[in-house]
Formats: sequence, C-alpha cells, structure tokens
Amino acid sequence: MLDHVFTDAISALRDAFESAFLERQAFEEHFQVDVLLGDLSWETSYGLPGEGEPPRVVAHITFDWPTWSQTAYRRWYVDEELETRPAIEIEVVLRIQRLAEAPAVSVVFDALPSATPPIGDERLERAGLTVEAGHLDPADAVIPGVSEHAVEITYEGLYELAEETLADGASTLLDEHFGTLGGWIASTLVRLGDLHFAYLPADD
Repeated sequence: MLDHVFTDAISALRDAFESAFLERQAFEEHFQVDVLLGDLSWETSYGLPGEGEPPRVVAHITFDWPTWSQTAYRRWYVDEELETRPAIEIEVVLRIQRLAEAPAVSVVFDALPSATPPIGDERLERAGLTVEAGHLDPADAVIPGVSEHAVEITYEGLYELAEETLADGASTLLDEHFGTLGGWIASTLVRLGDLHFAYLPADD
C-alpha cells in the first residue's frame, strides 16, 4: 500500500463522499502521472443516488500534486525541514446535465456562493460558468429536433498541508478538512438538483 500524504488526502475525500451517501460514477476515476513533468493527478466523479445514468447533477473533482510539492515533501521527509508547505491544487466542477433547454445563467449563479467554506486555511473560489448545447445527428435522434444542454460551474484553489498532517497518519486534519469539502459538495449537488429545470430522461 502506497504511504503518501497525497493518497491520504484522496482517502479522506472518498470517506467524506461515502459518509454523505454520494455515488461514485463508474469508470470516471483516474490516477495519472505526467511522465515529462512528474506531476500526479487524481480525478473522480460523484453524483446523487438514484439519478439514473447519466445523473442530472454531478461533481467532477481533480487533485493535482505538482513536482514542487513533492520536492518540498521529500525535503521535509528526508531532512525534516519545512521551508515551503506542500500543497494540493484542487478543482471542483459542478455539472447540471440532461437539460431539455438552455438554463437561465442567473438562476445558477444565485444558487451558488462565490467561494466554498474554509478548507484548512483557504477557500476554493468560483472561477466561472460554462453552458453547453449538444445536437444529435437527425438520423440518430429518437425525437427530431431535441437538443441537450448542460452547465458547469468551476471552483478552484490551493490546499496547503500543515506539518502535523505530513507526519504519519495520526493527525485528523485531513479528515476534518476534506470532510468539510465533501459535505459542501453533497449539499450543493442537492441544491442544484432542486432548481426547477426541465430534464431529458436518463439513458437507462
């Protein structure tokens, strides 16, 4: 089993999602290594239970562990010196999909805060909103003229690791901080799911 603070953070967020009864989306989890730069990246997606496939609302989460964080972590691990606190770059994309028509952007903005609750010493800031429209080939469409819409809202920021978090697994800071993030994502998905939009039926 890999013993690393980055995987400890991943486990803490997974536990938070399970405690919030969110469903992990099948085949949507990836752990990647940039062979040129050395950065590590973990991506996962969670939705509300009973939403069908694909779910109406879903959260895509990305954790990045850049090489400078690994350098700082290794220096602390080997030399016990913490000149720079290693950090995890976090991106959370909240997506409303299967929409039968283009959503009112103002309604989505009004339902969401400009930042998350504090995650450690920092907050994730709202970075913007994107609206998508998909049109099926008329030859493949079950109902001619039907289009599918989606909207994505992105939050991003940096989570700096405290020295007590780096030392062994005895610290509960990761569980506390990522428990806050997981709980906020769960409650925000519920809030987005309660918005009065018209949806297309699920594939299943």
